[in-house]
Amino acid sequence: MAVAMSLSFGLLSSSVLLPEAHTLSFTRPSRSASASPLRMVRTVISCKVSQSDQGTRKIRGIMKPRDVTPEMAALVGAQQISRTQALKLIWAYIKANNLQDPEDKRTIICDEKLKKIFEERDRVGMLEVARLISPHFLKTEV
Repeated sequence: MAVAMSLSFGLLSSSVLLPEAHTLSFTRPSRSASASPLRMVRTVISCKVSQSDQGTRKIRGIMKPRDVTPEMAALVGAQQISRTQALKLIWAYIKANNLQDPEDKRTIICDEKLKKIFEERDRVGMLEVARLISPHFLKTEV
């Protein structure tokens, strides 16, 4: 099944018969003072998003796996890990062991494993976690 669609601007007019899939069109009345039967038509048939070569990009920043301290490795279960993955695993550990304060969910009650990572503190705020794990990522290249 085909659909006739048009987009009109100015003085020229035409209609286009297009297939239904990947068709996008807009219609706007002519702005001319006289009611001219001629209109210009533009139709967007399809759009394509370019994809970059993911294999050629070098992983940098918080996505780059780094060596971690033995305390962090004991908690996350890996000697090399990216910051994003480490945060995910730490939050999974907190949720699994029910270490959030029941009255204030933004506060984490540290057990022995978390105390080793969070500077021996008993309670840590949610927004402090990313800062407190930074010293546990070593600066050596992977």
